[in-house]
Amino acid sequence: MSVTQAWLFLIALSLGSTALAWTGVDGGWAALAILSLAWLKAQIILRTYLGLSQAPSWSRGFAMVLGFYMLGMMGLAVAAG
Repeated sequence: MSVTQAWLFLIALSLGSTALAWTGVDGGWAALAILSLAWLKAQIILRTYLGLSQAPSWSRGFAMVLGFYMLGMMGLAVAAG
């Protein structure tokens, strides 16, 4: 993925999370959707802008840590909602 494609995809994901927040939907499902979009954005930034796509073992490590973190945040969002 080129930097321009990544940037456009990040803009689209940001617009998606903004649209979800703007609709006024609240609760666990909205939080899960917004956190999922943020998770995708973080993966794009790590792989494209930080160049982790060229270091597969580092990419897997960062993806695993980020995955555990996001699952924890999603669990807290569901518990709070």
